[in-house]
Amino acid sequence: MKVSDIIEKLNLKVTGGDEGLQNEVTGGYTSDLLSDVMGNVDEGQVWITLQTHRNVMAVASLKEVAAVIIVKDLEADENTISQSNDEGIPLLSSSMEAFELSGELYKLLNER
Repeated sequence: MKVSDIIEKLNLKVTGGDEGLQNEVTGGYTSDLLSDVMGNVDEGQVWITLQTHRNVMAVASLKEVAAVIIVKDLEADENTISQSNDEGIPLLSSSMEAFELSGELYKLLNER
């Protein structure tokens, strides 16, 4: 499944990183602690978080995630969006809480 499929099926908003919309998604990871994500997220996973600052994109790039989804309609700052565009990693937004979005993503990725 591609990031663009997840956007469509989960009604997500694209905030940045349009170049990566065709990235292949291998799974998901939910955490707001950057050190936890650095130690546990796998390449190709979608990272769900409420963090909005630029360091999110630094970790996303380092770990080569497929996309980052920010929950609760929180808005990323301009530096984060700019970094998303530079890295080509989609920065997405959802009105859902992290718990709900994690469950929906899990169901979606396991439909096959």
